[in-house]
Amino acid sequence: MTVRERVSEYRRRMRERGYRPVQVWVPDVRTDQFAAEARRQAALVAQADRAGDEQKFVEAVSAPWDDA
Repeated sequence: MTVRERVSEYRRRMRERGYRPVQVWVPDVRTDQFAAEARRQAALVAQADRAGDEQKFVEAVSAPWDDA
């Protein structure tokens, strides 16, 4: 049985079980471009943490988990 036949048979069995194939594209985390963007976003988050009081506001208006 060839690879093509095995794959075809596997897909047929999965369809019979109610599954369907889905292709998902995700960022390639190995690229220099990804690393540069991750550093840029991390720097923005770090800067926002130093500059704002947003977290204090969120905590002030949030109910504790125990009270839910």
